[in-house]
Amino acid sequence: MTRKIPAILFSIAVIVGVFSSCEKDIEPIVSTNPTTNETSGDFELCKTCPPGFELTDEGVCRLRSLYQQYASLKDQGVGGLKTALPEVRDGFTPQQIDLGRYLFFDPILSGDGTVSCSTCHSPENGLTDGLDRSIGITGDKVARSAPSLWNVAFLKLFFWDGRATTLEEQMKGPLFAHDEMGTNEHQLRETINGIPAYQKMFHEAFPERDEKTVQVDQIYAALVAFETSLISLNSRYDQYAHGFHGALTKDEIEGMNVFRSFVARCAECHTPPLFTNQQIAVLGTPEPDGRALDAGAQVPYNDASMRGGFKIPSLRNIELTAPYMHSGRFKTLRETVQFYTDGRGHAVPEGEKLYLHWHVWEPQLSDNELDRLVDFLKTLTDETFMPKRPDRLPSNPS
Repeated sequence: MTRKIPAILFSIAVIVGVFSSCEKDIEPIVSTNPTTNETSGDFELCKTCPPGFELTDEGVCRLRSLYQQYASLKDQGVGGLKTALPEVRDGFTPQQIDLGRYLFFDPILSGDGTVSCSTCHSPENGLTDGLDRSIGITGDKVARSAPSLWNVAFLKLFFWDGRATTLEEQMKGPLFAHDEMGTNEHQLRETINGIPAYQKMFHEAFPERDEKTVQVDQIYAALVAFETSLISLNSRYDQYAHGFHGALTKDEIEGMNVFRSFVARCAECHTPPLFTNQQIAVLGTPEPDGRALDAGAQVPYNDASMRGGFKIPSLRNIELTAPYMHSGRFKTLRETVQFYTDGRGHAVPEGEKLYLHWHVWEPQLSDNELDRLVDFLKTLTDETFMPKRPDRLPSNPS
């Protein structure tokens, strides 16, 4: 059943911004570079912030959300619906965000020009790729699935095994991994500097830089600027949390109560409003048939107690990001919630000693409770501020 949201509440929840992509690339004015004999289209970067952000007097975009009006309980329990979000990373200019958008969708960033960031983080698949494990430039599956990028501006750990603590550190992983995007810093710098349109756009986005050559740290900064604009905070759950109780059905409210109960304990790890506590947890998730146990966080942290441990993902837009878990083991949400009620450690391989997270036990939820839980998870869907794919790219302006 679809619920109609009062216009006044919806406008407050959005705060600022309009529903537009701010697509500023225009019909190409083709010119020839006499030195390289290359042609380039004329691209104009957006001068307004993405929806949900306010352009400040300092010329940077700041997130505006109703959650900023609420207090944080600071680890004093799960808390109520009106709980503040973690600290957000923002403060980029509109031009830096828009430049990052072009880079994000441009396969020129990969070693052979065939794979872009959006290949594994596609807007059509909840900013994932819909695969159990992603496929890079070699055509082979990589070790793990691609996590969604919604709300990464709030995250403190990155990768399934939590081995990175900044977005800049994280993006070097797929960019330089031989089986993912397969490039290197030298090639990345030379590629971007070989495209006149990008040189012009970088100068516009980073006017304070004196050197004409685009540096890799500017490439990282632009990509981070775009990724931190991927905000999803206006689901039907959020409208309910902000006071419009008609946003959820009776079944969905029942599922929310199961989610937050001390029987299911879902909210202990998937803590609202971000729906993750940003910690590593050992769950004993089964691997697909024929695959050895993934050691997970044990490897980067060199800690045997973290064997089989993975970062607790946000559940926002979870309806759109199947299959689930680090290896894509479960195809549906119903399978996934069933795993948690089947008993503590029931899927741990024989001979493995895992230090399972204490919240994973035997809630013994009924089929009805599991169905209602899935109903509730679907209320976290919100792609209001979905980024638009550029119609053209600076690397291929025609």
